[in-house]
Amino acid sequence: MKKVPYLTLLLLMPWILVAEENLEQSVKRAGLKPIPSSKKELYKLIDPKKVLTKDRIALGKQLFFDTRLSKDQTISCASCHDLTQGGADGLSVAIGIGGAKNPHHLNSPTVYNASLFEHQFWDGRSPDLEDQAQGPMLAPFEMGMTPELAVERITKVPVYVKAFKKAYGKNVKITFKQIAIAIAAFERTLITPSRFDDFLNGKNNALNAQEKKGLSIFIDRGCINCHTGVAIGGSMQPFAIANEFKFKDVGDFTGDKNGLVKVPSLRNVTLNAPYFHNGTVPKLKDAIKEMSRIQLSVTEIDEDDINNLIAFFKALEGRKPDIKQPNIPK
Repeated sequence: MKKVPYLTLLLLMPWILVAEENLEQSVKRAGLKPIPSSKKELYKLIDPKKVLTKDRIALGKQLFFDTRLSKDQTISCASCHDLTQGGADGLSVAIGIGGAKNPHHLNSPTVYNASLFEHQFWDGRSPDLEDQAQGPMLAPFEMGMTPELAVERITKVPVYVKAFKKAYGKNVKITFKQIAIAIAAFERTLITPSRFDDFLNGKNNALNAQEKKGLSIFIDRGCINCHTGVAIGGSMQPFAIANEFKFKDVGDFTGDKNGLVKVPSLRNVTLNAPYFHNGTVPKLKDAIKEMSRIQLSVTEIDEDDINNLIAFFKALEGRKPDIKQPNIPK
C-alpha cells in the first residue's frame, strides 16, 4: 500500500475538518436533535409537567408487565412491546387475547422513545402516552378490558393500593385513567440514547466514516423531511406521495381523516422488522427501496447508498435502560 506523505496529510487536514463541520451544520439545519446527555435536560424533554418520581416509575413498570390488565390475564403491555428487543413484537400484525389479530392488519409500534413522539398510534389519535396507554387495554382484539374490570383487579391487590398511595398521595383514587397515567410514567423513561446522539453531543468519533456517509445521504436525499426531530420520526405526514405503496391492500388502514400516517421513529429501526404500518416488508434493505420509490420517486437506488444508510441506522441502535422484569404483586 502506498503511504501518504505526512506533509500531504497535513495539507488535507483543513479539508477533512471542513467536511466534518459541514456535516454537523447540515444535521442541525435539517432539524435533527440529540437526546440530551445530561439527566436534567433529558427530564425536561420527557417530563415537561414534572410529574415523574421514582415511586411512580416503579409502579408503572409493574403495571406494564402485569397480565391482570388483559381480560383473560394472558398478556401485558410487555407482551407486544418486548423491551429486550426493539420495543415491539417482531410480528407483521399485532396479536391480542385469544390469538385475535388486529382487524386493520396493523403491527405494534415500538414503545422505546415514544415519549419523544408528537403523536401516538399509527393514525396519531392520541396526543400523549397517558391517553395512549388506555387504548390497548380497552381494545377487544388486544387486551379486551373494561375500565371497571381493570380498577376492580388492581384495587384487590393490597400491594398496588399501597403503591398508588405512596406514588400519588394517600387520597388518590385508583381509576382506569390513573392506571394508564402510572403506566405512562414508566414508558416515558424508556429512552435509548445512541452513538448518533453522542456524535451530535460533540463526540465526533462516535460515528465511523461509513456511518457519517450514510447520515449525509439521509439528509441529502430528503429522508429528513419526515424523519426529523429528536425522535427522528413521530409526526404525521402524507404516505406514498410519489408512487403507490406496493402492499396498500394488506389491511384497510389509510391513515387519519386527512390521510396522514404517523412517521415511525428510526431509532432502533434495525431491531424492529417487519416494516411499515402493516408489517409487509421483512428486510430493511427492501424497506429503504420502497420508501425511496413511494416517497421520493427514486426507483433505482445505488447498493452502496443502501449499505451506507443501513450503517447509519445501526448507529441509531440505542443503549436501553434497565429491562429486568419486576416482581408482580400477588
